Amino acid sequence: MSDDERDEAPEGVLLKGEENAAKRIKVEREQRGWSTTTLSDRLNEAGYEMNPSGVWRIENGKRRINLDEAIGFAEVFGVSLSNLVGPPALAAAGRAMELIDTVVAANLAAQRAQHAWRRATNDLTAYLDEHPDIREEADVMVSNAIAENTMKINQEEFGPPPQP
Repeated sequence: MSDDERDEAPEGVLLKGEENAAKRIKVEREQRGWSTTTLSDRLNEAGYEMNPSGVWRIENGKRRINLDEAIGFAEVFGVSLSNLVGPPALAAAGRAMELIDTVVAANLAAQRAQHAWRRATNDLTAYLDEHPDIREEADVMVSNAIAENTMKINQEEFGPPPQP
């Protein structure tokens, strides 16, 4: 990607995490009605040394932010680090970043569960290949348990089934 293409990319695209963090810090500070001094005080109380001019210089791109400082800002604002460095267009809508973090975490959990399910299924299949005399009973047991779990999850999500 050329510099011209990068400059023309929409603001919502994550290209420069450090610039995103600087913009986000300013947005978060202003939304809370805090001065740079107030933010500096809160960072210092949380154990992250920062003076008001440091806050101003970071917000205005005059000074780089280091990782420890970024962690401090995220902690003081109560957001995740990935949220802090996220695209500025989404930073203004903090709820969007929270929901994105939730979706990404749920996807990771689903992928891990899918891999665990595949390993367990492969292990059971290999075992049943060695013990074909119990395959039918094991298959019925697995099918019934999966159907029961599906019904339980559906009831948790949608409530009990309608009565005839």
